[in-house]
Amino acid sequence: MYQAAETRYDKMSYQRCGASGILLPRISLGLWHNFGEPDDYETARAMLRRAFDLGTTHFDLANNYGPPYGAAETTFGKIFKEDFKGYRDELLISTKAGWDMWPGPYGDHGSRKYLIASLDQSLKRMGLDYVDIFYHHRPDTSTPLEETMGALDQIVRSGKALYVGISSYNPEQTRQAAKILRDLGTPCLIHQPKYNMFYRQPEQGLFEELKKNGMGSIVFSPLAQGVLTDRYLSGFPEDSRAVRDGRYLRPDFIKEEQLDKVHALKKIADARGQNMAQLGIAWVLRQEEVTSALIGASKVAQIEDAVNALSNLEFSPDELTQIEQILTH
Repeated sequence: MYQAAETRYDKMSYQRCGASGILLPRISLGLWHNFGEPDDYETARAMLRRAFDLGTTHFDLANNYGPPYGAAETTFGKIFKEDFKGYRDELLISTKAGWDMWPGPYGDHGSRKYLIASLDQSLKRMGLDYVDIFYHHRPDTSTPLEETMGALDQIVRSGKALYVGISSYNPEQTRQAAKILRDLGTPCLIHQPKYNMFYRQPEQGLFEELKKNGMGSIVFSPLAQGVLTDRYLSGFPEDSRAVRDGRYLRPDFIKEEQLDKVHALKKIADARGQNMAQLGIAWVLRQEEVTSALIGASKVAQIEDAVNALSNLEFSPDELTQIEQILTH
């Protein structure tokens, strides 16, 4: 029977999420990949155990994570029942809805019907009474924002989620969503945007909007799906996601100029005593509005590696200048 490490809170650092009472671990674990039906169950179980033993208290899911859709929540639910049920109050568990999930007009986007039905399904798959955070997974311009945010408010009031968040909303959409939720009496806790060295769109107004509205952020794809690691510097390993999966990352997606920049960035990482992945994580966490970096993993060692990045989060002005020059040239 799994017993969590007594030292689980010794190394992890935690940061307040916006203006809320919630602290997030600086490293959170996402179950987007490697928790579906084709994936090894015992590896998935080992990764969740090790993450929690290292102080990662936040596990992030979505209704359509798999494959197939729903499989990651089912896998998590089984592991939760076996290993984590006694630690429920030490965990922050999130899920989302907003992308296509089931056939027909009611299984996608942002309607009240879809969001509430999807969360009910997610809770059943995971064997939970509630999630800590429920997100609208992407903006939906075909549904009035008042309806979508009203559904999030209703979900909190029904006790099925403690907090709500949004993902991939632009600054103006974020401002409007935050105002609607604030007026309803359910503040928007958190935003989940994509952010990494190669994708810096949140710097163009989103982070400022989050600060104005007292929201935290948890950034996904902080390592550009593995491109900002040592993984592809010498080709494409057979066990890499770019070769093995190919749904979201293929060798032809990775540009030569990106790899040239990674080679240059690796020299800075080496001088800091870090590998490339640790540099990429430290770089996103340098941004004060970033509460947590949301990592994916296919093996335990990658989680350990990410947590070790926390031992060196400080950048000198010279390092930041060098990184900026590499990224903008």
